[in-house]
Amino acid sequence: MRVVLADDERMVRTALRVILDAEPDLTVVGEAATGAEAVSVVRAERPDVVLMDVRMPEIDGIRATEQILAGMADAPRIVVVTTFENDSYVYDALRVGAAGFLLKRAAAEELVSAVRLVARSDSVLYPAAVRGLAAEHARHRPPAAPAWAARLTDRESEVLRLVATGLTNAEIAERIGVGPATVKTHVAAVLAKLGARDRTQAVILAYESGFVRAG
Repeated sequence: MRVVLADDERMVRTALRVILDAEPDLTVVGEAATGAEAVSVVRAERPDVVLMDVRMPEIDGIRATEQILAGMADAPRIVVVTTFENDSYVYDALRVGAAGFLLKRAAAEELVSAVRLVARSDSVLYPAAVRGLAAEHARHRPPAAPAWAARLTDRESEVLRLVATGLTNAEIAERIGVGPATVKTHVAAVLAKLGARDRTQAVILAYESGFVRAG
């Protein structure tokens, strides 16, 4: 797996590189110290995963994430790195398409596990925390019945609600009594109908619209 590191602190980038390059299946292929530089490095190196600091000079991690995802047909999975998990910047990054977030105080094994997990893309990274963020922000938005809800089949609606709880494809398959391949097909259909890039964005949309309620 090819990884790009974007953080305005050189020491942070160095520490991340040491941890990731020690793994046989992970390679850091580029670094960036600003949001604008991150966009350029990602477009040049075409990594599988980007670790993106939220607050950086020139353009922040949110705008950099947005530009990368909008400008690349086969965009990488982006994980925003933050100090506080309830930061509004984190939620904004998830809304524009970041695959998840990682706390700067995370242990080395958490970092490595997170990179591998988002690369697989069949799970939500730290689902409880993502649900908490989505639910908290949904409380401040009036629910607006989404047009996509009417296009979901009953099974797809069920799958979306289970995705919103953080279950993997295998766990959903066991819950509803079908094969993992069938669940994968349902998830793909749900993402297409929602216009969501991945499961994390689907969770955000499900809560924001009121399709899934907190509690």
